[in-house]
Formats: sequence, C-alpha cells, structure tokens
Amino acid sequence: MNPTPERDRQRGMLLGLAVGDALGAAVEFRAPGSFEPVTGYRGGGPHPIRPGDWTDDTSMALALADSLAEAGWDLNDQARRYCEWMREGRYSVNGRCFDIGGTVSRGLHRFEQTGDAHASGPTDESASGNGSIMRLAPVPMRYATWFPTRVADLARKAEESSLPTHGSAQCRSACRYLGVLLAALAAGRPREEVLSPEWPVLGAIGPLHPRVEAVARGSFREQQPPAIRGTGYVVDCLEAALWAFYDAADFREAVLRAVNLGDDADTTGAVCGQLAGAHWGESGIPQEWRTGLGRPEMLELALSVEQIP
Repeated sequence: MNPTPERDRQRGMLLGLAVGDALGAAVEFRAPGSFEPVTGYRGGGPHPIRPGDWTDDTSMALALADSLAEAGWDLNDQARRYCEWMREGRYSVNGRCFDIGGTVSRGLHRFEQTGDAHASGPTDESASGNGSIMRLAPVPMRYATWFPTRVADLARKAEESSLPTHGSAQCRSACRYLGVLLAALAAGRPREEVLSPEWPVLGAIGPLHPRVEAVARGSFREQQPPAIRGTGYVVDCLEAALWAFYDAADFREAVLRAVNLGDDADTTGAVCGQLAGAHWGESGIPQEWRTGLGRPEMLELALSVEQIP
C-alpha cells in the first residue's frame, strides 16, 4: 500500500537525514575543494566506514525515534538511549560508537552524573554545535499533526529535544526553527512560502536567537561559498543546509551541494537531507541511495514512529 503524500514526506525526513549523513561521511573533516566531489556513496573517511554506512547523526536520530515510540516524551529516556549508543554501540551501523561530538559527550557524561537531562547539555555559547539539529527529524515526525494549529507547542518540543546535549540559546533556537520548518514542509507547504523572510509562522515560533533569526530571515540567500561554510557551528550548519536546499531542483542536487561543502560534511548533509526529504518525500530520494543505506532494518523500525494528535 502506497503511503499518503504526507506520510511520504514524513518518512523522507528521516531517510533523507540518513542519506545525507552517509553521503558526507567519507569526506567529513576534509577542507572544501580538497577531495573529488561526492556524487554517491563511498567508503573510507576518518573512521573508516563502508559505502552507505551512516554515523552519529543517524544513530542519535534512531535513539530519539526509539524513545518516542517506547516512552513518549521523556528527556531522561532520550538521554539514556544516547548513553547506550555511546557506551554500548546500540543504534550504531556497526555496533560501536565510532564518532561522537565533544559537546554531545560532555552532555551525556553530565547526565550520567546527575540523571537530569533537562540540564545536562552545556549552555555556554562556545558549545553551540550542530549535534541537536542533526538528529531532529523524529520530533516533527511524531508531532506532525501539530502544524499549523499548535506551532508554539511543536517548537517547544523541538527545543526541549536539544537540552540533553546542547543547552545553548543558539542550539535551542535552531531546533525551534528547524522543527517547525520541517513540519511545514512535510505538511506540503510550498518551499518558497516557508523560506520567505515574511513567513507569518515565524512569529508563532517565538523569539529566536539573533543569529538564528538572521538565517530564518534569509541570510542563506545572500551569500555563496566560501562565506557559506559547512562547519560544526550550529548557525553555520543551518545556514549551509538551507543554502543547499532553497533553490535546488531536486533531492540529489540539494544534498550533494551540502556534502561537497566539506568540513562537517556528514552533518550538513544530514540537516539538508531532512529538509529535502520533507519537501520531496521518500519517493524523491534516488532509489540507489535508499537501497544502498546500511542497516535498512534499523531505519525501517524508526520510520514506524506514530503520530500523536
């Protein structure tokens, strides 16, 4: 049975995340222009991994999806599952945690000490990495029906999902914006509408950090690489993903633009993949990329996340 267009786009969010992650994994930490342009999956990279394998971005998204499915909304449960990935390799493509960001590690170690995921993520501005936007897709999937009538509630859930590992104002704000944006795209709202600096929904999301506000108001349209950078800084990452997505002709073009920025290529790809997947749907992702992903059975379990009214 074919999924509805809405369900196709919701599934596209998570599959797009994994595809972008896997495409960028082999060139992670490589300087822009220092590698043969990515056109498909390749092995190797800093870890190394097999073609089609994904990294921490997808592992944490799977942990989040599993938590939502089994425990509902419980930040401590989310953090416990992230720790199981960190300590035991659960949710990993190869059974071990081979790639973890410094801010994620700090937050999870603090959670292990305190047991309070609401306050475990570092709050200092210097800890404003992209590790909470990279895994976000399960939240707008779960709460898809809250758009457009409960935008503030949806934004709050997206923001709270950042707290176990990323408590800075920039990270929380980026999650608020991206979560609602993904839900709007998955609901079928036109790309031009939701990316407009005058999008009325921006007011319902609530006050954004000034740097995230600048991105939401269209900074990604005004620059080109090298000013656009796919770094590990949350604002750079969000801006780069939107730059790659906003006028791309299709999923392939968008995600390849993102990963070929280099640097934190897997995460720029994962964030852009969420956007592109929410817009073009699972059916818009090239077939060879869908079937070439590692551990498809793990991804399929996460794709069964049920919505709540």
